[in-house]
Amino acid sequence: MSERHFSREFTRLLGTPPGDYVEQVRVDAARRLLESEPVLVSVAATRVGFGTAETLRRAFLRRLGIAPDHYRRHFSTTGRT
Repeated sequence: MSERHFSREFTRLLGTPPGDYVEQVRVDAARRLLESEPVLVSVAATRVGFGTAETLRRAFLRRLGIAPDHYRRHFSTTGRT
């Protein structure tokens, strides 16, 4: 299967392009990590597959409308700010 055909089939079956899906999965994983563990945003970014904390920040803003550090302050169960 060609890359282009895969992309079309993926989008048809899941309703979202592969890149968008991967970004959403990574943001969800980072969100859970920031809620439950006292890790730095840069560490969370690396653990979930983002290259840098800035890339994670941009994805958070795009997907959730809030920066990761602000998200942690509002939803963290670890008490770390």
